Amino acid sequence: MGYAGGTKLNPTYHDLGDHTESFQVDYDPSAITYDQVLDLFWDSHNPCDKGYSRQYMSAVFVGSEEQKRAATESKVRLEKRMGQTVRTPILPLGKFTLAEDYHQKYYLRNSSGMEEFEAIYPDAASFTRSTAAMRANGFLAGDGDPDFAKAEVEKLGLSAQAKTTLLRAVGIR
Repeated sequence: MGYAGGTKLNPTYHDLGDHTESFQVDYDPSAITYDQVLDLFWDSHNPCDKGYSRQYMSAVFVGSEEQKRAATESKVRLEKRMGQTVRTPILPLGKFTLAEDYHQKYYLRNSSGMEEFEAIYPDAASFTRSTAAMRANGFLAGDGDPDFAKAEVEKLGLSAQAKTTLLRAVGIR
Protein backbone atom coordinates (compact mmCIF):
# COMPACT_ATOMS: atom_id res chain seq x y z
CA MET A 1 0.00 0.00 0.00
CA GLY A 2 1.28 3.43 -0.84
CA TYR A 3 0.79 6.63 -2.77
CA ALA A 4 1.50 7.29 -6.45
CA GLY A 5 0.93 9.67 -9.30
CA GLY A 6 1.30 12.95 -7.48
CA THR A 7 3.80 15.74 -7.10
CA LYS A 8 3.88 16.24 -3.31
CA LEU A 9 7.12 15.19 -1.66
CA ASN A 10 6.66 12.56 1.06
CA PRO A 11 2.85 12.24 1.01
CA THR A 12 1.09 10.78 4.04
CA TYR A 13 -2.46 9.60 4.57
CA HIS A 14 -3.37 12.88 6.28
CA ASP A 15 -1.41 15.03 3.81
CA LEU A 16 -1.83 13.23 0.50
CA GLY A 17 -1.64 16.16 -1.87
CA ASP A 18 -2.48 15.05 -5.42
CA HIS A 19 -1.47 11.41 -4.92
CA THR A 20 -3.70 8.35 -5.22
CA GLU A 21 -3.76 5.50 -2.73
CA SER A 22 -2.28 2.59 -4.65
CA PHE A 23 -0.32 -0.60 -4.50
CA GLN A 24 2.80 -1.58 -6.34
CA VAL A 25 2.85 -4.89 -8.19
CA ASP A 26 6.15 -6.72 -8.22
CA TYR A 27 6.00 -9.71 -10.52
CA ASP A 28 8.23 -12.30 -12.13
CA PRO A 29 8.06 -11.79 -15.93
CA SER A 30 9.04 -15.44 -16.43
CA ALA A 31 5.83 -16.43 -14.60
CA ILE A 32 3.39 -13.73 -15.79
CA THR A 33 3.62 -11.04 -18.43
CA TYR A 34 2.86 -7.36 -17.98
CA ASP A 35 -0.11 -7.81 -20.33
CA GLN A 36 -1.46 -10.57 -18.06
CA VAL A 37 -1.03 -8.30 -15.02
CA LEU A 38 -3.02 -5.64 -16.88
CA ASP A 39 -5.76 -8.16 -17.70
CA LEU A 40 -6.03 -9.06 -14.01
CA PHE A 41 -6.25 -5.37 -13.14
CA TRP A 42 -9.01 -4.63 -15.67
CA ASP A 43 -10.97 -7.66 -14.44
CA SER A 44 -10.66 -6.64 -10.78
CA HIS A 45 -12.83 -3.52 -10.92
CA ASN A 46 -15.42 -1.73 -13.05
CA PRO A 47 -13.18 0.31 -15.38
CA CYS A 48 -16.16 2.23 -16.75
CA ASP A 49 -16.89 3.89 -13.40
CA LYS A 50 -15.46 7.34 -12.90
CA GLY A 51 -13.53 7.58 -9.67
CA TYR A 52 -15.17 9.84 -7.11
CA SER A 53 -11.91 11.34 -5.88
CA ARG A 54 -8.24 11.48 -6.78
CA GLN A 55 -7.38 9.70 -3.52
CA TYR A 56 -9.49 6.61 -4.23
CA MET A 57 -9.67 6.42 -8.02
CA SER A 58 -8.62 3.38 -10.02
CA ALA A 59 -5.64 4.05 -12.27
CA VAL A 60 -2.79 2.35 -14.05
CA PHE A 61 0.43 4.11 -13.11
CA VAL A 62 3.14 3.46 -15.67
CA GLY A 63 6.87 3.80 -15.20
CA SER A 64 8.01 3.69 -18.83
CA GLU A 65 6.91 4.38 -22.39
CA GLU A 66 6.75 0.61 -22.98
CA GLN A 67 4.34 0.18 -20.05
CA LYS A 68 2.30 3.15 -21.26
CA ARG A 69 2.00 1.65 -24.75
CA ALA A 70 1.00 -1.78 -23.39
CA ALA A 71 -1.52 -0.27 -20.94
CA THR A 72 -3.06 1.93 -23.65
CA GLU A 73 -3.35 -0.99 -26.06
CA SER A 74 -4.98 -3.16 -23.39
CA LYS A 75 -7.42 -0.36 -22.56
CA VAL A 76 -8.39 0.00 -26.23
CA ARG A 77 -8.95 -3.78 -26.51
CA LEU A 78 -11.11 -3.69 -23.38
CA GLU A 79 -13.23 -0.82 -24.72
CA LYS A 80 -13.83 -2.73 -27.97
CA ARG A 81 -14.76 -5.89 -26.08
CA MET A 82 -17.09 -4.05 -23.68
CA GLY A 83 -18.50 -1.56 -26.16
CA GLN A 84 -18.10 1.15 -23.51
CA THR A 85 -15.68 3.89 -22.60
CA VAL A 86 -13.10 2.84 -20.04
CA ARG A 87 -12.65 5.73 -17.62
CA THR A 88 -9.75 4.29 -15.62
CA PRO A 89 -6.85 6.61 -16.51
CA ILE A 90 -3.32 5.62 -17.45
CA LEU A 91 -0.98 8.03 -15.67
CA PRO A 92 2.75 8.50 -15.10
CA LEU A 93 3.93 6.78 -11.94
CA GLY A 94 6.35 9.39 -10.71
CA LYS A 95 7.57 8.20 -7.33
CA PHE A 96 5.81 5.44 -5.39
CA THR A 97 5.84 6.16 -1.65
CA LEU A 98 5.05 3.42 0.84
CA ALA A 99 2.16 4.26 3.14
CA GLU A 100 2.58 4.41 6.88
CA ASP A 101 3.02 1.09 8.71
CA TYR A 102 -0.52 1.13 10.09
CA HIS A 103 -1.88 1.08 6.52
CA GLN A 104 0.03 -2.06 5.55
CA LYS A 105 -1.94 -5.35 5.49
CA TYR A 106 -4.98 -3.69 7.06
CA TYR A 107 -7.19 -6.79 7.36
CA LEU A 108 -4.38 -8.89 8.77
CA ARG A 109 -3.50 -6.24 11.37
CA ASN A 110 -7.12 -5.92 12.45
CA SER A 111 -8.26 -9.55 12.54
CA SER A 112 -8.42 -11.46 15.79
CA GLY A 113 -6.34 -14.63 15.77
CA MET A 114 -3.70 -13.36 13.37
CA GLU A 115 -1.20 -12.27 16.02
CA GLU A 116 1.16 -15.09 15.07
CA PHE A 117 2.15 -13.09 11.99
CA GLU A 118 3.78 -10.62 14.41
CA ALA A 119 6.04 -13.44 15.62
CA ILE A 120 6.88 -14.50 12.08
CA TYR A 121 7.51 -10.90 10.91
CA PRO A 122 8.58 -8.93 13.99
CA ASP A 123 9.61 -5.74 12.15
CA ALA A 124 7.42 -3.54 9.98
CA ALA A 125 9.61 -3.76 6.88
CA SER A 126 9.60 -7.57 6.68
CA PHE A 127 5.86 -7.64 7.40
CA THR A 128 5.19 -5.11 4.62
CA ARG A 129 7.33 -7.02 2.09
CA SER A 130 5.97 -10.46 2.98
CA THR A 131 4.13 -12.32 0.25
CA ALA A 132 2.64 -14.65 2.88
CA ALA A 133 1.24 -11.71 4.85
CA MET A 134 -0.10 -10.19 1.62
CA ARG A 135 -1.91 -13.41 0.74
CA ALA A 136 -3.32 -13.80 4.24
CA ASN A 137 -4.50 -10.18 4.13
CA GLY A 138 -6.27 -10.85 0.83
CA PHE A 139 -7.93 -13.99 2.17
CA LEU A 140 -9.13 -12.07 5.23
CA ALA A 141 -10.62 -9.47 2.89
CA GLY A 142 -12.63 -12.30 1.32
CA ASP A 143 -10.57 -12.38 -1.87
CA GLY A 144 -9.08 -15.43 -3.46
CA ASP A 145 -10.20 -18.66 -4.97
CA PRO A 146 -11.08 -21.13 -2.19
CA ASP A 147 -9.04 -23.96 -3.74
CA PHE A 148 -5.99 -21.71 -4.07
CA ALA A 149 -6.49 -20.43 -0.53
CA LYS A 150 -6.70 -23.96 0.86
CA ALA A 151 -3.39 -24.92 -0.77
CA GLU A 152 -1.64 -21.67 0.21
CA VAL A 153 -2.77 -21.63 3.83
CA GLU A 154 -1.10 -25.01 4.35
CA LYS A 155 2.26 -23.46 3.36
CA LEU A 156 2.17 -20.60 5.88
CA GLY A 157 3.23 -22.53 8.98
CA LEU A 158 0.28 -21.29 11.02
CA SER A 159 -1.67 -22.83 13.87
CA ALA A 160 -4.83 -24.79 13.11
CA GLN A 161 -6.92 -21.92 14.51
CA ALA A 162 -5.26 -19.32 12.25
CA LYS A 163 -5.67 -21.60 9.22
CA THR A 164 -9.38 -21.99 10.03
CA THR A 165 -9.79 -18.21 10.35
CA LEU A 166 -8.20 -17.60 6.93
CA LEU A 167 -10.19 -20.34 5.21
CA ARG A 168 -13.50 -19.15 6.68
CA ALA A 169 -12.80 -15.71 5.23
CA VAL A 170 -12.86 -17.16 1.70
CA GLY A 171 -15.95 -19.26 2.38
CA ILE A 172 -14.48 -22.61 3.45
CA ARG A 173 -16.15 -23.92 6.60
